[in-house]
Amino acid sequence: MGFRASPNSKGAYATRTSSQWPYNLLKNLLLNLYEIAGNEWPMYAKRLTDITPFRVMELMERAKLLEADGKHVVHFEVGEPDFATAGPIVTAGERALAAGETKYTQALGIPQLRERIARFYADEVGVSVPAERIVVTSGASGGLLLLCGLMLDPGDELLMSDPGYPCNEVFVGLVNAIPRRVPVTAQSHYQIQLEDLVENWTARTRGVLLASPANPTGAVIGRDHLARLTAEAHGRGGFVLLDEIYQGLIYADSPEYRSGLEVDQDIFILNSFSKYFGMTGWRLGWLVVAESALSGITRLAQNLFISPSSIAQHAALAAFEPAAMEIHEARRQKFAARRNMLAQGMASLGFTVPHLPDGAFYLYVDISRTGMKAEEFCWRLIDEYQVAVTPGSDFGTFNADQFVRFAYTTADEDIHLGVERLGKALADWGIGCG
Repeated sequence: MGFRASPNSKGAYATRTSSQWPYNLLKNLLLNLYEIAGNEWPMYAKRLTDITPFRVMELMERAKLLEADGKHVVHFEVGEPDFATAGPIVTAGERALAAGETKYTQALGIPQLRERIARFYADEVGVSVPAERIVVTSGASGGLLLLCGLMLDPGDELLMSDPGYPCNEVFVGLVNAIPRRVPVTAQSHYQIQLEDLVENWTARTRGVLLASPANPTGAVIGRDHLARLTAEAHGRGGFVLLDEIYQGLIYADSPEYRSGLEVDQDIFILNSFSKYFGMTGWRLGWLVVAESALSGITRLAQNLFISPSSIAQHAALAAFEPAAMEIHEARRQKFAARRNMLAQGMASLGFTVPHLPDGAFYLYVDISRTGMKAEEFCWRLIDEYQVAVTPGSDFGTFNADQFVRFAYTTADEDIHLGVERLGKALADWGIGCG
């Protein structure tokens, strides 16, 4: 390996004056150290080796390249609604901009939004939650980071399901705690069971992170099941974090409950304006925490984020208004229809969907009949047939090579086209549809 010189913008190697040669020498030495270290700067934190690539982002990048080349890609990989943010929310954001609402806000969110969320719980869920317990956050990701900083010390364990949302364990690791994955299957409704919690709870376990509806399976925790898990965790001196990011996107017309707060007011709730309310790019979420947590979480929020986006907060006030809620509800019904459409398409191709999702907008599909591992299946599908889906390895390790996630966050015509292309792929690969 020889020393490298830096090319200029035209691709030729730059010529430096004599006064610049020490700079060039130092730079080239560092570049060669970078190569020796395997393209990882040796001064970077060791925790980076524990953070795996988000494969869905790599697939999205490949899709963009194909689209730039004029190809029509069917997007089943993207975990966000394909609909634009509802008009009343956009209008409220525009009004906030025009009114100059562009300054820092209170660290826990503007009072009127915290009060509006509290009213949502009272009106839509039927539980009383003081506005003081509501913490507006910079997305649900910001909320989970705050909860990890609040609840976990170095070396503590947090139980979570496998498969599950992949970034959860990263936030746990950032506070030097340990994510402990608990394998779940369709037979367990893709949720941690009471016996799983008991078996996996150790002297270092501080709590459990649950999700209902869950990503990538769309599974919902039953009311009695949640009550038993919560009672067991609290009985062991632990806590329960409940991810309700997909609250509202449940397909039963009369669900057993609308929020875990109906089951136990001591559950810590993580929620978001991204999914049901269609505000992914606005980066806004909220928590419901115990009153005793407010001092600590305020200090964390002040130091980590200063405040959530002022514009997003003022826009979100309109998310609960009747005109916006009517739009959200129509979209929920549309997702329900798409779920059925895609599930029927998978069945027609001979694929198994072990659990028809109760909520969210994903099918977790068993592809073992193809004889391929999930990542090979996904890359061949995007490269050869321009259909993008996400491998199970993005969501954990348990049976990950056997499953892929299809997001039905795309138009009906693309769902039909995607199923058609998948059928052609099976035929070309000599697999067949039966």
